[in-house]
Amino acid sequence: MAKANDCLRRSRGTERATRQKSRVNSGAALTLFLVLSLGSFPCSASQSLSNQVQEHLRNRIEAAGIPPEIVVGVEKIHASVALPRFYTNRVFRGAWVDDKGLKPQAAEFVNAILGAGAEGLNPQDYHLDKIIELLGTIKRSEKGYRLPDAQVLTDVDLLLTDAFLIMGSHFSSGRVNPESIDPEWVANRRGMDMASILENALESNQIAKSMNNLVPAQSGYFGLRDALSRYRERAEKGGWGKIPEGPKLQIGDRGERIKALRDRLIATGELNSSYGHDYDIFDEELENAVKMFQHRNGLEVDGIVGAASTAVLNVSVEDRINQIRVNMERWRWLPEDLGQRHVIVNIANFILNVSENNKTVMTMRVVVGTKYRRTPVFSAKMTYLVLCPYWHIPKKITLQDKIPMILKDMNYLEKQKIRVLDGWGSDTKEIDPKTVDWTSASSGNFTFRLRQDPGPLNALGRIKFMFPNKFNVYLHDTPSREHFSKSIRTYSSGCIRIERPIDLAEYLLESDPKWTREHIQIAIAENREQTVMIPEPLDVHLLYWTTWVEKDGSVHFSNDIYKRDDRLREALDRESPGSSGNH
Repeated sequence: MAKANDCLRRSRGTERATRQKSRVNSGAALTLFLVLSLGSFPCSASQSLSNQVQEHLRNRIEAAGIPPEIVVGVEKIHASVALPRFYTNRVFRGAWVDDKGLKPQAAEFVNAILGAGAEGLNPQDYHLDKIIELLGTIKRSEKGYRLPDAQVLTDVDLLLTDAFLIMGSHFSSGRVNPESIDPEWVANRRGMDMASILENALESNQIAKSMNNLVPAQSGYFGLRDALSRYRERAEKGGWGKIPEGPKLQIGDRGERIKALRDRLIATGELNSSYGHDYDIFDEELENAVKMFQHRNGLEVDGIVGAASTAVLNVSVEDRINQIRVNMERWRWLPEDLGQRHVIVNIANFILNVSENNKTVMTMRVVVGTKYRRTPVFSAKMTYLVLCPYWHIPKKITLQDKIPMILKDMNYLEKQKIRVLDGWGSDTKEIDPKTVDWTSASSGNFTFRLRQDPGPLNALGRIKFMFPNKFNVYLHDTPSREHFSKSIRTYSSGCIRIERPIDLAEYLLESDPKWTREHIQIAIAENREQTVMIPEPLDVHLLYWTTWVEKDGSVHFSNDIYKRDDRLREALDRESPGSSGNH
């Protein structure tokens, strides 16, 4: 009797503590009440619950078949490979159960599932509703001073284990396999042995910490996570209003649309919320705020609110939230270590950054592929550069671009210093262009190749930077300098044209005294192709971010030039939780 009273006192104490901690909202309150109460089951037991659960787990897994199919009610176990292996290694011992019922670690992990929303993921993907339902059953057993049913505990154990394996995989490698929605996207995803991670987390009693350690460790990811929280708070406040249609707005204008513009810029922090009696006037302060907004959103920075700026101003907060979620997923596709020294090209923002020891040491504008010849996404190692390169024109470009120009002007090849060649190496022969039947050339019968000589007309400019890859994409100089002044820079055939090639070459070769800036320029003046190995090869990451956060905390958005965001958002919301291919 004394033991029962002691149990009752501890149970009531737990309930009081739970009520104090769970005043968040009605839905979360019920969840937290249930999970925080776990571990306060009756003190007496007539038999070993853990052994019963062990036998139930063994039977369920052995009967699952090949490939394994395990269900709990209507809930499908998604980690169909990792989960049976995890339990087999444990000799089918329950992970979250002991002889008193569920361990306190179960409550800790349920709260971690609730926190998946902060990572841009949906907690419901991890069996949350069914787990809460079963926790209610366990809670009712507790109130009746009965040990929980072993079958119920077995169901909860399976669901919690599956949730950890799947959620951990999503945290570390992404929820969606990028190549399943975009063949031009090659992700270098982190491979994790989630079963071992779960085992270690249980042994060290660090469930939440182990899960949190799986998300990307880079500041760029954390910046987006903070931005997601802020934009969701703005959404709860009603988001922001739209700018009514009308003529362009600029300094000196007055009216109701100016008030709407001010309200909109206050919502996202470009404008201070304090104002005086001139709220309806487009003054210099408002112009500066507009310029800041344009800079943060990849627009032409002129301080004038025309059609393009109005369209971006009127993008809803819900759309921005989804854009942030999409780009958080892209971070999860990246390797754990980007490299102590590395180059990142953000294709969507047309910017190249060189980073060393977590500091940006060089930034320049780039030109990327058109929407018909999109620059792919991948990572590779830059190992050498070529001064005064020949351009070996790809066959596709020859057929689609060059031959139509040749047919318009038979002197085109001569003017552009392009030669027609047959064969390679010592067998190479130069062909007279006038002897080629250009009108009947096709992919099936055109056996020649075109090569442009080094020089001022060469499409690759003075330098190309090589990181071997299956796409044959690289960084290079360009004679078409005018494109760097454009706000939208999609003009290449897939490779990346860079604004300051000599600066990048000097940085890459700085540890080799033979290749000072002066020596690089002398070699270029010789107009002779020359390969130079990079003393310390570095990683190159061609990425596609339409949202990112600067070090000052400002959130930036760019135009989704290749229309990749919507497909990824749909995949995030619709695909089954186990679809990322890591299970």
